[in-house]
Amino acid sequence: MRLVGAVIFLVISACTAGTGFETTGTSAPIGLVEAPADFETGYPPAPDVPSGPLEPRVVDELGGLLVGVAEATHESEALDEVVAANDARVAWLLADMMRFVQVGEMATELRSAFARLTGVRLDSGEHPPFVDAMNHLFAWDLPAFPEYDRLKADLYTTVEPGWLPFFEQNVSIDWRYVTWGGVLIDDRPFGDTAPCPDGCIPALDDPPTTDAAGGSWYPDDSVVFGVVLGDEAIALPQNQMEVHEMVNLGMGGRRIGVPYCTLCGSAQAYLTDSVPEGFETAVLRTSGLLSRSNKVMYDLITGSVFDTFTGEGRSGPLAEAGVTLEQITVVASTWGDWKTAHPETRILAEDGGLGRSYPADPLGDRDDDGPIFPVGPVDPRLPVQELVVGVVADGTPIAFPVAETRRVLQEGGDVMVDGITAMLDGDGIRVVGADGELPAHQAYWFAWSQFHPTTVVRTTLGG
Repeated sequence: MRLVGAVIFLVISACTAGTGFETTGTSAPIGLVEAPADFETGYPPAPDVPSGPLEPRVVDELGGLLVGVAEATHESEALDEVVAANDARVAWLLADMMRFVQVGEMATELRSAFARLTGVRLDSGEHPPFVDAMNHLFAWDLPAFPEYDRLKADLYTTVEPGWLPFFEQNVSIDWRYVTWGGVLIDDRPFGDTAPCPDGCIPALDDPPTTDAAGGSWYPDDSVVFGVVLGDEAIALPQNQMEVHEMVNLGMGGRRIGVPYCTLCGSAQAYLTDSVPEGFETAVLRTSGLLSRSNKVMYDLITGSVFDTFTGEGRSGPLAEAGVTLEQITVVASTWGDWKTAHPETRILAEDGGLGRSYPADPLGDRDDDGPIFPVGPVDPRLPVQELVVGVVADGTPIAFPVAETRRVLQEGGDVMVDGITAMLDGDGIRVVGADGELPAHQAYWFAWSQFHPTTVVRTTLGG
């Protein structure tokens, strides 16, 4: 049974690389900015915490608090007992509870308990209290107590029972950094076009497409996410992807899954048939969970969770088999430039194959003020939401700031480093190495840098 009664707020959704750049044409001088060894986070020092298990009575009190969240009951005495134990590690579970209880007396007492344990008052007003709480915990990398995963599972599976296998089959998920994205799991069978009865982000499976001429409904200056595989090209309109956030389809003789994390500004493409013998081709779905503001995707067939940014299996049979899905490039380009560069391209049908219409801008100004979910401290080398195209070359993650790289290339310059070349495709960016194309995709800087903290930033200077 899903959680009822509690107040729920839905939120819909260093480096050792070479330093030389070659430039030609009209490009500006190009420089390299390496990851800072230890940047100032702006957060206060972490509280001291013990090691080992919690006292059994504290575990019992925390269990009672979880019941209180589910039933929207007042648990002042239990909170007082938890705080009296003076173990700041339980602040992780308090923050989890704050995600689901955001108004009322219980919400106030959870914030007070967090402050008493950590010394941090959650009254900035800039973010909801659970976001501020988790940002501090992320910055501190505070350890969790041994019973944390089990208790978090009790809380989260009350909200969505479909998440239980993720906890039971966990291989390498760090549950401290996972929070609820405001929607429930998309567990509809493959090809099901019905909406989720309880609210999910519904993937598109083998949606109908048209040729470029049939895509005249989509404005030339609007963004598509373009994929080329074999002799085929596909364009996925951003406004449709903001609604579905996941597409499974066949192209170039392969099967691919394309997750789009709107919170990270990142569309990626994975070869879902790149699984070991004995496993069926994966079918990617949105779980409704987030890890550092990045969507958590999973395979419908096996229930395996994947790191959406890296394709690495984190939970379930495919994680146990050590699977990392093979990634291919996604180019973010305007539709007009993409179809000029790829006149043979296909594009999703205007109605998504569902007989529906899509707003031109489904998300509006949702992300204008920065991340709305916990991310912790952000590498200060670039603005939080500057768009970059990221690539990993010979183990070194590299980020090309989109605006500057595009400017240099459009002015006729070359952007090259250590045999790696950034080039235009449409008006998006593709990256090629000495042995061919390197899988790359666009993302907000905060997202790329937290999943690749040793990133080298390639940036033009001046000009």
